Amino acid sequence: MSTSPMKLIASRIAMTAVLAVAAAPALAEEAAQENQTESGAQDKDAPEDDLHSRAVDYQGNIIVSAAGLEQLDILAGTSVFEAEQIQRNLNGQIGEVLAKLPGVSATSFAPGSSRPVLRGFQGERVRVLVDGIGTADVSNTSVDHATSIDPLTAERIEVLRGPAVLLYGSQAIGGAVNVIDKRIPTRVPAEGFHLDALVAADTASDLRTAGASLDVPIGDNFVLHVDGSWRETGDLEIPGFQVGPELRAELLEEAAEEEAEGELEEAAEFREAANQEDVIPNSASETYTINGGFGVILGGSTFGASVGYYDTNYGVPTRPGAGHHHGEEGEEGEEEGEEEGEELVTIALQQVRADFKGDIALGDGFFSRLKLRAGYSDYTHTEFEGDEVGTTFDSESIEARLELTQNETGPSRGGFGIQYRHRDFFAEGAEAYVPPNVTDQFAVFGLQEFGKGPFQLELAARYETTSVEASTLGIERDFDTFSGAAGFIYEADEAFRAGVNLSRAERAPSAEELFSDGPHIATQAFEIGDVDLSTESAWGVEAFARGTVGGVTFSAAVFNQWFDDYIYLTETGLEEDDLPVFVYLQQDATYFGVEGEVSFPLFDTGNFGLIADFNGSYINAELGDGTNVPRIPPLSFLAGLEAQTNAFDVRGEVQWFAEQDQIAAFETPTSDFALVNFLVAWRPLANNENVFVQLSADNVFDVNGRRHASFTKDFVPLAGRNIRASVRLSF
Repeated sequence: MSTSPMKLIASRIAMTAVLAVAAAPALAEEAAQENQTESGAQDKDAPEDDLHSRAVDYQGNIIVSAAGLEQLDILAGTSVFEAEQIQRNLNGQIGEVLAKLPGVSATSFAPGSSRPVLRGFQGERVRVLVDGIGTADVSNTSVDHATSIDPLTAERIEVLRGPAVLLYGSQAIGGAVNVIDKRIPTRVPAEGFHLDALVAADTASDLRTAGASLDVPIGDNFVLHVDGSWRETGDLEIPGFQVGPELRAELLEEAAEEEAEGELEEAAEFREAANQEDVIPNSASETYTINGGFGVILGGSTFGASVGYYDTNYGVPTRPGAGHHHGEEGEEGEEEGEEEGEELVTIALQQVRADFKGDIALGDGFFSRLKLRAGYSDYTHTEFEGDEVGTTFDSESIEARLELTQNETGPSRGGFGIQYRHRDFFAEGAEAYVPPNVTDQFAVFGLQEFGKGPFQLELAARYETTSVEASTLGIERDFDTFSGAAGFIYEADEAFRAGVNLSRAERAPSAEELFSDGPHIATQAFEIGDVDLSTESAWGVEAFARGTVGGVTFSAAVFNQWFDDYIYLTETGLEEDDLPVFVYLQQDATYFGVEGEVSFPLFDTGNFGLIADFNGSYINAELGDGTNVPRIPPLSFLAGLEAQTNAFDVRGEVQWFAEQDQIAAFETPTSDFALVNFLVAWRPLANNENVFVQLSADNVFDVNGRRHASFTKDFVPLAGRNIRASVRLSF
């Protein structure tokens, strides 16, 4: 791999960091005054968990991270998961943690690999971020690749549905998930140390997991941080047959044909695959992480850095009855291919990551703050066939982001920024289906908000230039993209906002979409890209309303996006190396959707409350030729009823998914199903609500459910009945 550009970029970021730290003493006098408040020790109204509390807006709704905007209405579909919601939906993969939100599904490729699906978008259209910059893994390149984030140690998760490209890059044309972690402290604990810990276990996957983070102040301005986690699961237990009805019928038909020809052994293998039940073979996983960091807090300014290591090993379930052949032609080659096809596929993933974060108070001039965020990653991902190494993916990357936030002294609020991302990708092995490539992106962006009265205007724009080069092919593609949005907002009072957003977003094709050409063992597909792909673009309109009226909190959005040159991966019906051929194609597409949620109190005495909540989403996506976009989630609803007291919460909920029969070519329909879940949460300490014990029962009636957004839904169903217990501590 080429390393000289990386060294040059790293040295420049290091120089920026040094200059930022060198500027810190000039702020010391201001810091001495402000630090008394920042520590939280003297604030009588501060929440009990002083270290991890966050600013809230009207009616307690948390404001997502943005460059100086008060509401970020341009991204109307926003949600925030805090520690309690993460614990309630605890899973090793970020996609499954968020799957109960309206407009959100998951790829559910395997228990060890599941990314978020936002409004039907996945892969290269959804960025998964760590505190504003990318995870620097290769989970966007293929659904079998896990995200290098353990939600166990996350502080909160921001979900941005809509054209988050304006904030985070063209790969967020469909939305973004921003995980705020604890690696770089930004506040000084009021106590001698601050400990967060969580342990959990479940029955469906034989889960055992634990994680903890520790922040220790040294003096008045320096904080040390360390965190780690460990997670181990067995093969996932499921209700009924592993394979779906269509695939099971196909396997039994194959068995009958082999039996009629006298091939009894082959017939028995097909029949065994068709009748596999109760568990998904080769779906176990083990993950551990360790991170260390420090923060320097100088009143209104903070600096810090961290280093972390992520390691996971997980099984990739094989499509039952599918052989994986890539031997030479002839009898001997076929025998070798069949033998290789019987090997279990597993993935070993390691990542070393270093991060820097600076937030400098600039005083009373035009700009109030300078924020710098940078990260470096060295990532390796190895796909094993049995004990043999199949293919190794290496990715070295760096991403840096700088923002200037305005003071509210003029007619507008907001900020401006620049962002740079570099990825050097290399794959080797029998199935290195993507050639070595280098991607460089540079962007300039700005967001502005005008007005404080009942009518407000938000504007956002981003220019991005992207270079994608595959030197072994002698091909380099350059793309210039421009994205912009305007939001018109009406605020009746502090409890109600409504508006309309207009957007134009563009995305450059990725290296995988351009250069893929070969067999990919983990996805069991032969993938073919197109080096002539052009920029993907979309016009969008979205109307939204949200607020709290009479104790009822609600949020709703209706949106439509019209894509030009939409890039998608579709099955052709052909085979290569005994694998189904998938190709990247391009044509126009239209997305329409509705999503919403509402929560209202049924009964409230102060010491006892009964709350009902409801959410739902619907997406329809068609290509320009009138066919359906592949893997679009169906209509879904969730209804819950929760009783709350000072010490206990008791909740029951039903999540229903409609049948999805609006399918693309070679897709199979997905049956409707409903999951019934119960939860009991207990706060045993009256003086510390951050000690939380939970016992939950998910999928109580042991229903066989499958996510239509998943490539593997025909042979990787969701977990069966699952009893989970967890304990969270924060003090």
